[in-house]
Formats: sequence, C-alpha cells, structure tokens
Amino acid sequence: MSKKLLLTTAIVSSAILSACASGSQYAGNVYKADQLNQQQEAKTVKILAVLPAKIEVDNSEGKKNAQVIGGLLGTIGGAVAGNELADNHNEGILVGGVGGGAAGAAAGSLVNDKVLVDGVSISYTHKGKTLNSVQVGRKCEFTPGTAIMVTTEKKETRIQANATCPEETKGGK
Repeated sequence: MSKKLLLTTAIVSSAILSACASGSQYAGNVYKADQLNQQQEAKTVKILAVLPAKIEVDNSEGKKNAQVIGGLLGTIGGAVAGNELADNHNEGILVGGVGGGAAGAAAGSLVNDKVLVDGVSISYTHKGKTLNSVQVGRKCEFTPGTAIMVTTEKKETRIQANATCPEETKGGK
C-alpha cells in the first residue's frame, strides 16, 4: 500500500472519529450571542453536593459532518488507490473514487446521533428548598458552599463554577 493511501486512510479515520459532540455548549459558563448584554436574574445558592453525571447530547451535526468528510476523503483515497492498483489508471481513478466515496460516507454513518458527555449533578438549597441542577461541567469546578445561579429568560438555570480544577501538567511534571 502506498504512503498516499495510508495517509488518506488515517485522515478519513481521524475525521470520522473526531466528529463527536463535546456538549461544551451546555456548560454553566457558556452563553449564546442573544444572551449577551442582557439582564439575567442571579441568585446565591448553597451547593450541598456535587456528583458526576453523564449527559446525552445531540450529535446529528457531527454525524452529518463525518459523512461528508468521510465521503470526500474516501473519494480522494479511493482515486489514489485506483490510480495505483488498476492497469487502466483513468478507470481505476473513477472506480476507486466512487467506491471510496461511498465507503467513506458509510463509515461516517457509524457516528452516533447521540453521545454521552461528562457532567455534574449539583444539589443545592435556595429559599429553604433543596433542588438539583444537571449541567455539563467537571466535578472539580464545583464545591459545597456558596455559588451564583443565573436564570435566563427561558427559565434555564446555570450554576456558575465556584472552584477551579488543578491545571493539567504535561509529561508528568
């Protein structure tokens, strides 16, 4: 197998695998453009507990992207392979490109419509009531104690991080 074909196969595979949703748009500190410079109600709450959670998020856009990218890169890879393997280079390019494109798009279809992302389940008290909010985030971003909760006009609540995670070190240093 040629280096070009190996490289194209690697690119197709990594593009398809990376087409998953991160869910980061649902974190407590992420706002949409229409929420900027808008008054939002803020309250103080007392966090009682923070537990890890898994959140199912829509990945249909990632799946579509994987299909398109897979199809394009598969077409290129198939054309390169067809050119190198066929006696008739033009026919090999055509057949390889069509076959590779179909295979790449099919591989992109293997990406799930929904994915699980890491989140937190935050139990808190406000005005004598014990409530819970689940949102995308890391457990180390929250700690029992006082935190700010923002409510958008759509009654969506976002508990703001009241802790910081330790910085990740590279190379184990």
